[in-house]
Amino acid sequence: MIRIATTADITSIHEIEQNLFPEDAWPREKFDVDVRSTFARFVVAEDKAHVVGYAIAQYLPNNDVADVQNIAVVASHRGRGIGADLLDALVEWSFDQGASAIMLEVRVDNAVAQSLYASRGFEVIATRAKYYQPAGVDALVMRKEVST
Repeated sequence: MIRIATTADITSIHEIEQNLFPEDAWPREKFDVDVRSTFARFVVAEDKAHVVGYAIAQYLPNNDVADVQNIAVVASHRGRGIGADLLDALVEWSFDQGASAIMLEVRVDNAVAQSLYASRGFEVIATRAKYYQPAGVDALVMRKEVST
């Protein structure tokens, strides 16, 4: 089940973040800010009342592009379409907010995520050298016109 994240979810979300991204995990404070923001859509995936994934997008009014900031699914629940459901929720929200496009960055070494994004109509438009720190991994910048 996909639903809006609440402050009660932050501990679980932060634990997932630390487990999946030990080198460059976002601080808990970032999640605390995003769950309260009127400019962000923060959703979680639940299985049996446990958070098993999350996703965040931001959209500033009067801007034409929304930004997917993070999508994560615990390893035990991958391959079930949860990432796609989370992404779809963000794209739908972005369209509802008035965005004409949505963008994201993805590691060049994350073929699974790239495949998911491409399957949802995202196209590579640029590369950002050494974007992911501290490892210095390049990022692909991907864009989807929300109306397509």
